[in-house]
Amino acid sequence: MPKIDTSDFKNGISIMIDGDIFTIVWFQHHKPGKGGAVMRTKLKNLRTGGLADRTFGAGEKFEQAILQHSKYSYLYEMDGEYVVMHPETFEQVNISRATFGDAVKYLKDGMEITLLTHDGTILGAELPTFVELEVTETGPNFKGDTASSGGKPATLETGAVITVPFFVSTGEKVKVDTRTDTYLERVK
Repeated sequence: MPKIDTSDFKNGISIMIDGDIFTIVWFQHHKPGKGGAVMRTKLKNLRTGGLADRTFGAGEKFEQAILQHSKYSYLYEMDGEYVVMHPETFEQVNISRATFGDAVKYLKDGMEITLLTHDGTILGAELPTFVELEVTETGPNFKGDTASSGGKPATLETGAVITVPFFVSTGEKVKVDTRTDTYLERVK
């Protein structure tokens, strides 16, 4: 594996520390009044999903973890496992709910997802950042309701519940940010 040191740090780079793979979320070079320079970091553990603050000495070396991003299509859910298929090899893989995290509530048949792997081990599954889903249930609209006066809960076709503006009706399609669970716009 390639070696990198703290001067090579960038957001999104993955490194090996004590047998675990971490992705750099944030970093800052710091030169205290006394002593040597240090690199402050916020790291995400790709196996557990947890965040950790770590400080390293300037010039410390690490093994860079090379991650593969592969596109798959979501097929169906069976016994708590989510089955995805590679579009070219037709290989099917079962993925646990924990691998998807909270974004699993936006999974829809045929949706393209990205599997994150390292040495053949699946570390994570990512949904598209933005999805377009139909509103299957929401409260009625009232005369005088405006987009800026708050919102109402809406159930989407996948079962996810988000807050939408009052003018959104059952049967309409909406665009949702899967990272923040927020309504973005109506889709025509």
